[in-house]
Amino acid sequence: MSTLLTSHFYERRSAFMAQCEKDSIFIIAANTLLTRSNDTEYPFRQNSDFWYLTGFGEPDAYLILSNRELNDINDGKKQLTENIANHSAYIFVQPSDALAEIWHGRRLGVDRASKALMVDQAFSIDDLDEHLPDLLDGHKHLYYCFDTSPAIEATIQLALKECRQAPKQSKTAPNSLHNAQELLHAMRLIKSEEELAIMQKAADISSEAHARAMSFSAAGKFEYQLEAELHHEFAMSGARYPAYGTIVGSGVNACILHYTENKDELKDGDLVLIDAGCELQGYAADITRTFPVNGKFSDVQRSLYQLVLDSQYAAINALRPDATISEAMKICVRVLVEGLVELGILKGAVEANIEAETWRSYFMHGLGHWLGLDVHDVGIYKENGLDVPLRPGMVMTVEPGLYFSENADVDARYRGIGIRIEDNIVITDTGNRVLTDKVPKEIAGIEKLMSS
Repeated sequence: MSTLLTSHFYERRSAFMAQCEKDSIFIIAANTLLTRSNDTEYPFRQNSDFWYLTGFGEPDAYLILSNRELNDINDGKKQLTENIANHSAYIFVQPSDALAEIWHGRRLGVDRASKALMVDQAFSIDDLDEHLPDLLDGHKHLYYCFDTSPAIEATIQLALKECRQAPKQSKTAPNSLHNAQELLHAMRLIKSEEELAIMQKAADISSEAHARAMSFSAAGKFEYQLEAELHHEFAMSGARYPAYGTIVGSGVNACILHYTENKDELKDGDLVLIDAGCELQGYAADITRTFPVNGKFSDVQRSLYQLVLDSQYAAINALRPDATISEAMKICVRVLVEGLVELGILKGAVEANIEAETWRSYFMHGLGHWLGLDVHDVGIYKENGLDVPLRPGMVMTVEPGLYFSENADVDARYRGIGIRIEDNIVITDTGNRVLTDKVPKEIAGIEKLMSS
């Protein structure tokens, strides 16, 4: 497994600033702690964009980057080293505090931050309001992530106002504001080899967890016990947290797409749908498997499951460079509709059902989504009204499903069945590679694992 080096984050910052307008300054903030109840907080999770550029996991920090020419930088500011051409970086962090660190954990501190994070100068976060107008001064363009936090927005606007209202100090504020997310998220959409190595490890851990849950499953156990098996495997493998709320839906609960109550007893003869993935070094895995509680598919379950699996294989085969997700979705839908017509669940001709979208009653979500530092990762799906073509390095999920609620207008034998099969793939130069193939999804493979 790869671990991202400090130099990787430095290179990302340099690549980002190279895309900004000349004489630009960029500001991005870390997340802050969120109260869970009274004086306890939720486990801290860093802002994904901030993490992407710094690899710094502490709250209450700001990163500021500038691409002004060296000879334009005020003499009073720290001079840049020769290997950092036309690029200066400043970090504001929590200062060292012996008492606070006894209670809440170690801090990097101001003195060590510059070297540890490969930035030019570090300051205390307590001094941000004092220094930010000076850092803004003289830049023509300001980049930051719009609409992320009222507090961050207020901090930036206050510094701009002070800069504009200081003519006696000869300060000039940027007069052009840019949303940094367009550039930053386009970068995040294409994963590096180092990122892919981490995502492969996250996929492997998550695959082992799904296999463990399958082996544990039996009538009389509870959904939350399968959840516990998954989370235990995550943590024992070095991934302390799930990447999102784990879904363990047995029986009709599988028809609730984002079911997270995970409280019901597993019943003999039912299917159970698990949608779960770990987070490792900030990167998410996202796997769904559906299997019989007792380890053996019934004939009805088998026919529906195989149909979903066939549609997933068809979609995966279509996902390659220059193809689009929409094209793969159409291929997936055709396989599903043909099967549903054959089973008598949909009536009439295949083409008529595709055109009328009758299948949406049973497959109501999309084919998949981008995956990375966020489970539903950043990156656009359309540009100028056209689907974005796939490119090597993009990572996405492929997750067709069929869901027949208790009230569905279908034969009674199909009601209460929910099936989804989800894998993670990376687009390669010649097609794609499945990251999550270490957990079985073929009927025979699932039954063999569960029987052992």
